Amino acid sequence: MEHDRTPTRAWVVHPDIKSDRDRRDPVSALAEGVSLAEALPDIEVIGSAVVRLPKAHAGMLFGSGKIDELKAQFHDEEVELVLIDGPVSPVQQRNLEKAWKVKILDRTGLILEIFSDRARTREGVLQVEMAALSYQRTRLVRAWTHLERQRGGLGFVGGPGETQIEADRRAIDEQLVRLRRQLDKVVKTRTLHRAARAKIPYPIVALVGYTNAGKSTLFNRLTGAEVMAKDMLFATLDPTMRRVQLPDGPEIILSDTVGFISDLPTELVAAFRATLEEVLAADVVVHVRDISHDETQNQAADVESILASLGVDDSRERLEVWNKLDLLDDEQAEARRQRAEREDGIHAISAISGEGLEDLLADITSQLRLIRHEDEITLTFAQGKQRAWLFDQDVVQSETQTEIGFELTVLWTETQKNRFAAL
Repeated sequence: MEHDRTPTRAWVVHPDIKSDRDRRDPVSALAEGVSLAEALPDIEVIGSAVVRLPKAHAGMLFGSGKIDELKAQFHDEEVELVLIDGPVSPVQQRNLEKAWKVKILDRTGLILEIFSDRARTREGVLQVEMAALSYQRTRLVRAWTHLERQRGGLGFVGGPGETQIEADRRAIDEQLVRLRRQLDKVVKTRTLHRAARAKIPYPIVALVGYTNAGKSTLFNRLTGAEVMAKDMLFATLDPTMRRVQLPDGPEIILSDTVGFISDLPTELVAAFRATLEEVLAADVVVHVRDISHDETQNQAADVESILASLGVDDSRERLEVWNKLDLLDDEQAEARRQRAEREDGIHAISAISGEGLEDLLADITSQLRLIRHEDEITLTFAQGKQRAWLFDQDVVQSETQTEIGFELTVLWTETQKNRFAAL
């Protein structure tokens, strides 16, 4: 996207379909849709509306009366782009664009636009391109008139030739193959970096949570880093890692990850799995919630659902952080503090003011100690590197020298044990 042109005048519509199982409040869902749109610099949201529907119409999504009503409104407001906060089929998109004479973008397309605008690393860019192409491939269902014509053969093979839609789909498939090859090379590099990190004797603590829950603000507060932190959906996309010395505890690697969102496009769940690998490797997962948000419970459920789909099971050490106490009034904030105190593994904090961070860090230290277990290992005199690694990690409880080397009692985590094996 170019950022020096006049912003596109956009309108956001959230279809509230009675038969839909979407558990979100339609007003809150519309607000999130508007926030998504405002996350793009080239879009000016000039209006929004919840449109209640008894059911979705197969060809047009909305009924004819509502379509005429919205058409008049879009014409009067000189709307150029309509963002529909929900899924829109290719046929519905084509029909609505013809009826309203505007460009239509659904929730998936909008999120892809944001990711395309924000991706910075080579891997992130490639993954976004692949996700966008996969999405566009589903839009090639006679969405434009030029796709309906036949393109004649070149005489190599008899027959009527192929339709333009088939040629376009084949071109996308070929581009996807090229991108997968490039991504494979990048992923191999990441694998090497991850293997190198595995030799570093630091536990990994991963911050996860709904987008705009305050993960990056908390990350910056704990590490002194300058990761982009704004009141904006998907302010940060690429994962960031920093070393942090815990008070009265070990050094850790703290990882800030991409924010989750409800109805995350399936193309992006697959494409960004690699960026969430740090969560899968983490010793402790810290789920950061915006406790001031009206939909905080539903947001938490969406995060848990995505974590489960990634293979992060309940057996992993987990802490829950109720962030943004500073946005609540005194009575609400105190109620959250008292409830958090009564429940294990929950911390009420403000990443802005620093409230509650001392107790959170102490709990992370305790969690890391809880998941350690004792092992007896034997090293030869030639394994000086491994012995030094164990002492650097401060996991050696006792050591006895023998005729062939050393017998050690170590207290370590499963992750540390695996890293030791990789030395």
